[in-house]
Amino acid sequence: MSQRYDVIVIGGGHAGCEAAALASRAGARTLLLTQNLETIGQMSCNPAIGGIAKGTVVREVDALGGVMGRATDRARLQFRMLNRSKGPAVWSPRAQCDRGLYRRAVRSELERFENLAFAQGTASKFLLAPHGNIVGVETKDRRRYESAAVVITAGTFLRGRIHLGLDLQVPAGRAGEGPTLEIAQALEDLGLTICRFKTGTPPRVDGRTVQLHRLQRQDGDPTPYWFSFHVRAPHPPQLPCYLTRSDERLCEIISRHLKESALYGGAISGRGPRYCPSVEDKIVKFPDAASHQVFLEPEGLETSEMYVNGLSTSLPAAVQLEFLRTLPGLEQVRMTRPGYAIEYDYLPPTQLSSTLEVRSAPGLFLAGQVNGTTGYEEAAGQGAVAGLNAAASALGRDPVTLGRDTAFLGVLVDDLVNRGVDEPYRLFTSRSEFRLLLRQDNALRRLLPLAEKLALLSSDELKAAETRLKREEEILERADRASIDPVVANPLLLAANSSAVTDTQRISALARRPGVATAALLRAAGELVDDEACEWADIELKYAGYLSRERSAAARLAQMEEFELPDELDYRCLTTMSFEAREKLHAIRPASLGQARRVPGVSPSDLQSLVLEVLKRRRT
Repeated sequence: MSQRYDVIVIGGGHAGCEAAALASRAGARTLLLTQNLETIGQMSCNPAIGGIAKGTVVREVDALGGVMGRATDRARLQFRMLNRSKGPAVWSPRAQCDRGLYRRAVRSELERFENLAFAQGTASKFLLAPHGNIVGVETKDRRRYESAAVVITAGTFLRGRIHLGLDLQVPAGRAGEGPTLEIAQALEDLGLTICRFKTGTPPRVDGRTVQLHRLQRQDGDPTPYWFSFHVRAPHPPQLPCYLTRSDERLCEIISRHLKESALYGGAISGRGPRYCPSVEDKIVKFPDAASHQVFLEPEGLETSEMYVNGLSTSLPAAVQLEFLRTLPGLEQVRMTRPGYAIEYDYLPPTQLSSTLEVRSAPGLFLAGQVNGTTGYEEAAGQGAVAGLNAAASALGRDPVTLGRDTAFLGVLVDDLVNRGVDEPYRLFTSRSEFRLLLRQDNALRRLLPLAEKLALLSSDELKAAETRLKREEEILERADRASIDPVVANPLLLAANSSAVTDTQRISALARRPGVATAALLRAAGELVDDEACEWADIELKYAGYLSRERSAAARLAQMEEFELPDELDYRCLTTMSFEAREKLHAIRPASLGQARRVPGVSPSDLQSLVLEVLKRRRT
């Protein structure tokens, strides 16, 4: 007997959780089907959320009603705003989390959604309609679940294989959990292209055996911060992280045992992430580096186990313990879990549309590491987009797409489906042309209109969001309206190394100066202010010229996005374009001129020819 849903999400990792959350919030009856209900929201690698561009993605997902930001606030052990010394476009919130608290917080948040059901089981094959559409899945124990849309968020489980040294290989999706074989074969049977990537994780150690007093201590920021715009969850107490450095002894050990590494011994063929290399990669590619940073990060409030960030490896366990004990402060350390490399299937994302639906398999959506990405946040962002579009597809609504000037989620998806990947994709602020528009502080302002349009938020959440934005706008208006006496203003200006003034000035004019805080000026003028609300106003004042230029550039891009390209256009016949451009455009099938512009190998002259060809066909 079959059970019927609108959307089925396969996988309970970060992508699956957001896909399930937002599909259900969008009104779709949703099933989250996963191999183990106990590991929903599991942090498989680093116990941290956020970072460069990633922290902004967390806030974007939260603005739409997702769960990652809320769970992070409930589980965070340490918070730091990275890049405070730089401009606001690259300010990046990051939090260390308690693994157990995070996982339980995610499950708790998901169970608030009445439209969301859970089932434990392993999907083994797709149910297909006579016309070829995906209409559900069947599990290994022959339970059948029917639906109008299916979202695959299998992470590293698709034919996953763990490598611990050259000779030890274990079929697994992650340590202690078996791989997904049948659904990987089912995807291949659909005619989809499948490739292999690899990633890795470092060893964990018993913090009681580390001489922490010899390491450099790193404390969190004292200023309160919440990833979620909608909820002010109480924070657990903060814990410190610690920094140490490797020396030539670690390099010597790894060089001596390099042939025992799964990566360098030839056991792994998949390509790994450029920006999260293994320690073997560091030693081989940077032989002149005398040392490398190693961070020890807490795993939880109720455990002394620590994550050794910076030493991802596929060397044998005995070698890992040997090189760990060369680190200052870790001479007598006990290793609780060895690091390992994992190789897994992914599907090149140029096979997807901008909704993350498989072009050749209507009703099937992919999100997370199965699309060739790396990182919890990138997975969560894709899950949000796939979940919203799976719900839209199932309920007969318009698809949901985000522009590159609207959200980092738009940059992420556009990069994947139009440019593809040749290594695990990681999001950076530098990937966006409009990074000053896409800040962590204004994520709610950018995405609340969409959340409101799709009815993703409760009435209380919507009211709280609107109140926050109104408070920010009031700050900006008060700064433009209020004036300040030079006797009061000059101490603040001089403290910021700014020149003094001789007459009364508008606060908005003085707040444009570097280092002069809008909140401090308003307080000095006798105004009651909210520091959090002042952050957006301060940036809008200081960077008004830059923001105006970026908005103009975004408007020009929007014009290109509005120039639609016909679905039936045969690029191979457009002889006025280069052969490379024709070949790339035929494979990717961009929906607009803006998308075509971002396809590698398409030149400005190719775009000009494309416009002329499309206009000529429209006339005829």
